[in-house]
Amino acid sequence: MINENERCWHIYIIRKNTGSLYTGITTHVQRRFNEHNAQGQKCAKSLRGKGPFTLELQQLVGEKNDALQLEYKIKQLDKSEKEFLIQHKYLLFMPWCL
Repeated sequence: MINENERCWHIYIIRKNTGSLYTGITTHVQRRFNEHNAQGQKCAKSLRGKGPFTLELQQLVGEKNDALQLEYKIKQLDKSEKEFLIQHKYLLFMPWCL
């Protein structure tokens, strides 16, 4: 049986040691963050060798399609707009999960 929370997707923003930001989606933010920090095979290629990382923002989104769409929109923002989201812990999306 699948746990309800495993079907709920989150979006997250990580700060690299260079100061640049990485945006991703997952069903389990802490697990994914740990995978990135471990710098192993499950680490995103764009993050390899750029740790340590800081988890700057995470937000429950809901369904995977919604998370993918929001991730795309955030990746289109410039850095100052992403910094605004982080600074104000801006509510990115109203979460909805079954």
